[in-house]
Amino acid sequence: MEKNKTLSQLSRITCYLLIFLFTYTGISKLIDHDTFYSSILQSPIIRGQAIYISWAIPVIELVIVIMLLSERYRQAGLLFSLLLITVFTAYITYMILFIPNLPCSCGGVLKELSWSNHLLFNGVFILLIVVSLVSYSKHKRFIAINRISRKPV
Repeated sequence: MEKNKTLSQLSRITCYLLIFLFTYTGISKLIDHDTFYSSILQSPIIRGQAIYISWAIPVIELVIVIMLLSERYRQAGLLFSLLLITVFTAYITYMILFIPNLPCSCGGVLKELSWSNHLLFNGVFILLIVVSLVSYSKHKRFIAINRISRKPV
């Protein structure tokens, strides 16, 4: 039982960290949108969609925050967090392998991280999110319903 409590606490802490991370980066990207947009324009992979991406990413981050704040949508928020961070990690990996001298398009102080540090940072968050999702799936309770009366048994 102690293990479940620890996993539950870790999941809660992970949600708080993600809420802080995505609120911070989403708002930073919106406040300094011109810089974010300019850095996306320098990426050969996403340059053609820079105007859309520069608005979509911070909006998606803030929608994820709203989902994580709601108990009802928290698991979906974790899944979308995992998807967003995994896609960004794949992008970083590509940049490290093929185009290492481009600026980071992150918001706030995170843009000061090196590409390698971003990979490490994202890897930690991916691990925390996966553990949290496993924790959520283990806490789902099964309720048997009588087929005739439709009442729990």
